[in-house]
Amino acid sequence: MLNRFARALATRIFTPLARLFLKLGISPDVVTLVGTIGVSVGALAFYPRGEFLVGTLVITVFVFSDTIDGTMARASGRSSRWGAYLDSTLDRVGDAAIFGGLVLYYAGDGANTLMAALSLACLILGSVVSYSKARAEGLGMTANVGIAERADRLVAVLLATGLVGLGLPEVVLTVVLALLAVASLITVFQRILTVRKQALASES
Repeated sequence: MLNRFARALATRIFTPLARLFLKLGISPDVVTLVGTIGVSVGALAFYPRGEFLVGTLVITVFVFSDTIDGTMARASGRSSRWGAYLDSTLDRVGDAAIFGGLVLYYAGDGANTLMAALSLACLILGSVVSYSKARAEGLGMTANVGIAERADRLVAVLLATGLVGLGLPEVVLTVVLALLAVASLITVFQRILTVRKQALASES
């Protein structure tokens, strides 16, 4: 849903920065790595301490590296399977750090079992959503379906967490995490059914 729109808008905004990095001799892989480190530090250094606003701002600054590195690769003609693999793999690391930071807070100082469970559910199901697509493509099929793609999940959790950090009631984050968990579960089943249909069609 948000994936296509967000990428198109971000590409237009960050193209000048991508060109600057290329002129400075910075490679797309370096941007990918630095972005992942920044997201992970922002999530794991601030979220477990309940500093949701600061953590979200730090994460937001670095999360755009996912668009910048792709723009750099295309502009320099250095798009490759290695770059795509590195980008996708490190995306999972960053996503896990975000939800993992929430798990650590609510399993610790936040002392909220429900929130810890919802955060953990989002972490696990988000990984399964990504894996279900990657595994399908590895078998020569596609699984480009689902109501909860990565961009949707990322925007929702960062916006809700940041707003709670600004003073909104915690129930806002509770509702968002619950909806993300359900939407991710639905997406997993959508992809399973899509791949099953393709597999049966190829065997008939």
